[in-house]
Amino acid sequence: MTEIHLLPLLPEDRNQFILDNQEAFNYGALEEFGRRDDHFEEDGEIISRRTIEQSIDSGEPYRIVLNGKKVGGVVIKVEGERGSLEILFVSPSSHSKGIGYAAWCAVEQLHPEVKVWETATPYFEKRNIHFYVNRCGFHIIEFYNSHHPDKNDPDFENELNEQFPDGMFRFEKRIS
Repeated sequence: MTEIHLLPLLPEDRNQFILDNQEAFNYGALEEFGRRDDHFEEDGEIISRRTIEQSIDSGEPYRIVLNGKKVGGVVIKVEGERGSLEILFVSPSSHSKGIGYAAWCAVEQLHPEVKVWETATPYFEKRNIHFYVNRCGFHIIEFYNSHHPDKNDPDFENELNEQFPDGMFRFEKRIS
């Protein structure tokens, strides 16, 4: 397995973390849709600065480091035996090297008390869906869409209709 380190996000690296996260998310959308995409949360960005900052401010943000180089990031939230993977990204130039999987394994080791992890991803992120289901052992447990909105997110229906009109998958991983 690829040997990575999760290092707490430093305040002076916050802006670059946000830019790197946006680059990674945009890469997936552009790969799927090209320039015809209409899923941007703000001008030219699949995930807005505000959304990333909210995740950073309310969670545990880490940089994924490989051989001394920052190659991605992760933001998690943990409450007792439940955890939420808010953000996980790997720089497009570092894809397919086992970095994301190694980072996920490091997250699980960091919080062995968590028995149920959850996350979500847009319907078009086939690479993410493969990663969560086939590599990390998550299961798709819900499909949010205009007929089945996320009841825990009062803004979800508006966001969904504007950004992801075809939906988002919610995943869960139970650890025994």
